Amino acid sequence: MTVNGNKMVNQDSNTDVIILGVGTSGEDLSLQLLDAGLDVVGIEANLVGGTCPYYGCLPSKMMVRATNLLKESERVRSMSGEASTSPDWSKIAKLVRQLTGEWSDAGGVERFEKRGGRLIHGEGKFTGPRTVSVNGKSFTARKGVVIATGTKPVIPPISGLDKVNYWTTDDIIKADSLPESLVIIGGGATGSELGQVLARYGVTVTIVEPGDRVLRLEEPEASEKVEEAFAEDVITVHKGARAKEVEPRNNLIVTRLDDGEELTSERLVIATGRKPDLAKLGLESAGLDSSAKFIEVDERMRAAEGIWAMGDVTGKAMLTHVALYQGAIIASDILGKEHPPAEFHSIPRVTFTDPEVGSVGFTETEAKEAGFDVAVVTKQIAATFRGILHGNNSGVIKLVVDRATGNLIGATAVGSRGGEILGLLTLAVHARIPIAKLRSMIYAFPTFTGGVGEAIGAYGRGITTVLDPGYSGLKELDQVVEALGN
Repeated sequence: MTVNGNKMVNQDSNTDVIILGVGTSGEDLSLQLLDAGLDVVGIEANLVGGTCPYYGCLPSKMMVRATNLLKESERVRSMSGEASTSPDWSKIAKLVRQLTGEWSDAGGVERFEKRGGRLIHGEGKFTGPRTVSVNGKSFTARKGVVIATGTKPVIPPISGLDKVNYWTTDDIIKADSLPESLVIIGGGATGSELGQVLARYGVTVTIVEPGDRVLRLEEPEASEKVEEAFAEDVITVHKGARAKEVEPRNNLIVTRLDDGEELTSERLVIATGRKPDLAKLGLESAGLDSSAKFIEVDERMRAAEGIWAMGDVTGKAMLTHVALYQGAIIASDILGKEHPPAEFHSIPRVTFTDPEVGSVGFTETEAKEAGFDVAVVTKQIAATFRGILHGNNSGVIKLVVDRATGNLIGATAVGSRGGEILGLLTLAVHARIPIAKLRSMIYAFPTFTGGVGEAIGAYGRGITTVLDPGYSGLKELDQVVEALGN
């Protein structure tokens, strides 16, 4: 039997490719291979499409959009007139249920099978180099196996955690109603985004962050701007603190910190990151290390002959767009097509707090630790022309330039359009564009992206320094350009 020219594998234990994990990237790769006429068996333990469409990127950003609208209505008073809103969680909860199809992957399964593939829900495990068993059945791949099994939430070893009904961030996404108060363990991207969402819907939010700042993987200037916004949203942040013990008390949860302080809340949320679960995959049967933290891959995403890996399991970055990028490389490799080798020096990431934090490449600290001699420019968005006009202009642009080459090797844009400004910066880092070339561009005026031009001295140099007395780095960039003769 064939569908769309593809041979069905219902009665055949042999296939061309086995996709072990049909999340967003696994589904995308499967559909590419099916469209190319290959037999594909997809094995997924949970929902086809993975975390992103059901619990991650899409529903959480819809929630962020809803809360930003609420906040913008408050800002009307400072520029436009009077406006009032009344937060109603039921509205966004309904939209999220619609977006996720009530957390059903029936549509994804139908897409997969209509293209001629076979989708099996279950835990797949290697029993040989190209053989995978699932639900008591065994499949062998002629071309190979792709590992795309994603990650699971990290649950920290907090005493008493097994005695309370804690939430992960998935539970926030599915919540039909909200508690009056909650404590979030973890001030990374997800904890920060959802913490701000809930605070703007009236929940008393406390974040416990073991590091010295929230978003500690980002530039310090980014953390500072986000913490200022949290203070405005009445979010309490305990920095340099760890949850030592939790216990139920009178229908509430008590979280005891390592400094002895006790926090009482209706809910406790664990947002301490995610990690691959490789031990259960039987990787040793395929000649791979099942005890490794991540699966090592080459520039074609090959982990071994006839085995590819992509997404979170490779440890490159736990971001959907990175997994999709890797999937395109694997598709080309399987189909015998040319594709540029993988490069990971310009991975963009956005934390969708308000203000947004967009970053790419090295932070200043990372660049110095990697041995680069850098010139750094920092420009407050409030002192750019568009920032002055926009009103809600809390933010900063920070650029990290390699003095030896003059190339931009890292950048951060914090602000109401931080993620969009990042597009220009990602291109510059990816293409290794010298700062002199970026200076020679004509930037649209007045725009947030034009703020990058202002930051590097592309235009309005005299005026911009007057508008921003704290502006730093222009002379450093001048020295870099002059030294390289550009």
